[in-house]
Parts: sequence; structure tokens; C-alpha cells
Amino acid sequence: MGLISHSVSEVGRINDLRIPTTKRPLHRVGTVRRLQGISRRTVARRLNVDVATVKLQERETADMPLSRLYEWQKVLEVPISELLVEAGDPLAAPVLRRAQLVRVMKTALAMIEVSEQAPIRRMAQTLVEQLVEIMPELEGVSPWHAVGQRRRRDELGQAAQRRLSEDVFLELVD
Repeated sequence: MGLISHSVSEVGRINDLRIPTTKRPLHRVGTVRRLQGISRRTVARRLNVDVATVKLQERETADMPLSRLYEWQKVLEVPISELLVEAGDPLAAPVLRRAQLVRVMKTALAMIEVSEQAPIRRMAQTLVEQLVEIMPELEGVSPWHAVGQRRRRDELGQAAQRRLSEDVFLELVD
């Protein structure tokens, strides 16, 4: 029997994650992650969990402990209040602006990385410098990943060593 078929008073637990059947959104970590342009794989690595757990935690109805929300807040680099949902409360303008600037920065860095034409690389480098002037924390942003980019050997080793918990595995196959 899946977790979703439980009554509203019953709650399933997966790795400190309670999944109530209520339809009320509790957080918006998935929305903010997508706006920030961060992959689930990157979040999983930074939270030291597997991608399946990240996917479960991103469900708006997943009842996570506050300590886990603070971990997400650190990974996403946004105020904790932006992860919590209040009825009809849109994301703050600074968070949306930062997400837009992160996407532009990733695009400019990718242009530098893949362009074979020196003028285009110089123009993209100028754009990167201007973006860092506007928002200094963009300094550490990485370019968009190329489709089919190969993993490093140590990443493959980490993936092979991770084990799916039985609960997560059962949830995936149901």
C-alpha cells in the first residue's frame, strides 16, 4: 500500500520526511531550486542524500523538519522565509532577480566555455564581469552543464557506493 492511500491522520516517514496526504503546500524548495538553476543532482550532493530523496523532499506537501529546510536554505542561498509557503504569497522580488541573474551568468559562462570565436568570448567575459559588479555572489556560479557531459571518475565511484533505502526503492517501483 502506497503512502498516498493513507488517511489524513496517518503519515508516512522516509528519512525524517513525513509525507502527509493533505493538499496544502508547506514549502517551495522545488520551485526555488528550479529558479536558481540548480540541478537535483547538485542538491543531492550538497545535502549528502540521493536524488530520489531530493525529489521526495521537493514535493510541496512533504513535511520536512525545520533543520532540513535550513539545509536547503544554505544550498539554495536564499532567505528561509522564501522557502516557506503562505497562502498566495509570491516569491520576493530579490529572490526572483537573483534567479534571473544566475541564469544569465550561467549562459555567459557557457558561451565563454564553448565559443571558438575570440570576440564572442571577450563579449561574454565582459558580461560576466558586469554581472559580478551587480551581484558579487555570482562569482562562484558555474556554467550550464553540457548535454552528455561525462562524470569524473570519483563521481561514478560515489554513485556506485550509494545505496537506496528500502523505503525509497519501494516508493520508486510503486
